[in-house]
Amino acid sequence: MLHHAGDREEARSRFAALWEETSEADAFHRCTIAHYMADTQDDPADELAWDLRALAAADSLTEDHAAWGEHAVEVRALYPSLHLNLAADHAKLGDPRAARRELERARHAAHVLPDDAYGRGVLAAIDRLGRRLEEPDQRP
Repeated sequence: MLHHAGDREEARSRFAALWEETSEADAFHRCTIAHYMADTQDDPADELAWDLRALAAADSLTEDHAAWGEHAVEVRALYPSLHLNLAADHAKLGDPRAARRELERARHAAHVLPDDAYGRGVLAAIDRLGRRLEEPDQRP
């Protein structure tokens, strides 16, 4: 809520505190915290670092499902968004080749997305970034 209200600094501070309080054994929550922490960063390199932490935490999950309140989330359903964010990070950093590589990973993983607003939103974002990466100034 703080981030969406424009208070990126306070959001970063609170996410940092949550990160410190959460053990490495709680990979799902660390993935979630890092995923949102990335969005609060002002420097694209810092955003990339947090998105890489989110991916590493997801990779360390050993179960097929993770608890999210009373819901169970399929771990593999995290990957389209994680790779999409990495693609966007690389695009911001001026590395369209790495951006396309991550975007292809997002597309490959997208078949697991639910047919709901979230899934359609991720697919639309993948398509938008793909079109942007095809613009002449984004080609290697």
